[in-house]
Amino acid sequence: MADLDLVKRDPNEMNSHIKVTFEDVFGEPEGVRSIDCVWSTSYACFNCGKNCMYIFLTTLCGLCIGLEWGCTFACTSFQHIWCLTPCLREFSIACGFLQKCFGIILNCSLAPICEACGMFFTKIQVHKK
Repeated sequence: MADLDLVKRDPNEMNSHIKVTFEDVFGEPEGVRSIDCVWSTSYACFNCGKNCMYIFLTTLCGLCIGLEWGCTFACTSFQHIWCLTPCLREFSIACGFLQKCFGIILNCSLAPICEACGMFFTKIQVHKK
């Protein structure tokens, strides 16, 4: 845990889209005003409620959810390391063999035809007036 940053907890800003402040939710336009103490108390209640509920939910569920996601990504890593990547490598080797086979077939069958057509077209001369 030496590399765990306890201050900046979203260094890649993966969750910047859920930054919600009081001003993002509530706004009184000109001409419509609540009493100042209601506005400032609502601000405090909003922030307190949001922070307390987040702390409660993370305390209640955070460890279990962290463990579940850790296990999920461990299974994903296992699947890629031991199953998918070797499968992809084997497929790449098999395709290399097929590529050589098709290359030989094309060189034996189509190459002479293409060479003959090329020789035919070399005899064409274009004169510009």
